[in-house]
Amino acid sequence: MIKFFKSIAHEMKLVTWPTAKQNRHDTMTVITSSILFAAYLGALDWLFSWLTQKM
Repeated sequence: MIKFFKSIAHEMKLVTWPTAKQNRHDTMTVITSSILFAAYLGALDWLFSWLTQKM
């Protein structure tokens, strides 16, 4: 069990963590794409609702 935790500690030292700037950029990319996707789906929902009411 001790060997397992030592190997975990060793692997964690090898991890390259992103910088704060990279984190901000990635976070803004996710937020922006989420907003755009939500707007796209909202527009499709409105369009299909409008079309079905006209039928």
